[in-house]
Amino acid sequence: MDYLVWAGGTLSILGMLGLLWCVVTVMRAKRKGLSEDALRAVLQSVLPKNLGALLLSVLGLMLVIVGLFLG
Repeated sequence: MDYLVWAGGTLSILGMLGLLWCVVTVMRAKRKGLSEDALRAVLQSVLPKNLGALLLSVLGLMLVIVGLFLG
């Protein structure tokens, strides 16, 4: 069951990288001094990616737990 642990760890790392990308994207948009509407558009485009990255990270952690439980 080691492959579940490694696959879950990989998914979790990919999810965390996605979350980091979302944070960096929003920070860059805030630093540009965009108008409220433009900043809102950036936030609306980042939100689904943020939720997807969070889901990927959670699924990866679930795989790690299942792999450890079965191993």
